[in-house]
Amino acid sequence: MFSLQGKKALIIGIANDNSIAYGCAKALRRQGADLAITYLNEKAEKHVRPLAEQLGAEIIAPLDVTQDGQFTALFDRIRETWGRVDICLHAVAFCPKEDLHARVVDTSREGFGQAMDISVHSFIRMVRRAEPLMPPGGTCMTVSFYGAEKVVENYNIMGPVKAALESVTKYMAAELGPKGISVHALSPGPIKTRAASGLEDFDELLEDAAERAPTHQLVSIEQVGAYAAFLASEEAGNITGGVHYIDGGYHIVG
Repeated sequence: MFSLQGKKALIIGIANDNSIAYGCAKALRRQGADLAITYLNEKAEKHVRPLAEQLGAEIIAPLDVTQDGQFTALFDRIRETWGRVDICLHAVAFCPKEDLHARVVDTSREGFGQAMDISVHSFIRMVRRAEPLMPPGGTCMTVSFYGAEKVVENYNIMGPVKAALESVTKYMAAELGPKGISVHALSPGPIKTRAASGLEDFDELLEDAAERAPTHQLVSIEQVGAYAAFLASEEAGNITGGVHYIDGGYHIVG
């Protein structure tokens, strides 16, 4: 079995113990990686810090991805503490509620820009800062959804936003491949996370996914984490640029 012993992993996007990022953090730690875990703000810290401490995270730091100063401070701390980073996971997405619930054609300019900045460009900003700390190579991952590829009812503007996220994943994989840095988009099926609960009729989406998936099961954060841990391993070093479906086959049934 693969090992991540001694690898240094940054996890961005844990909100609580139902977060996809938390499932990934658990799996990376189980395989031996040392963790740096961020929280959004003081309100989020009380939920995230206990989880990070349970996982033995060596770095626990604030990160609002809209604040460049916090991004800089985080990576400065990683440089001072570890001198490098081997794995970066980005699991951050946001859209103002009024735009998330609107038709795509009615999306405001401000809401569209905010959704793209937080959900997509923050991934670019993360990878840009990680690149100089990955001289032997490394792995960068983000989290997408099938609504990037096909129209999913009530996913609305987040479909085009996730499509952009998948596209930048491919372009960055092409640019960074010669440096040994792989870039991936994880695409889990519907999971009952805090962020996803903001979608209209989300419980119906969960039921539909379980019914339509060939396995007739919803994916768990632990299963997503196991896949992410493999992609972070040396054994997966020649895999890059992909959108990796972890959804019980949900994406193949149309």
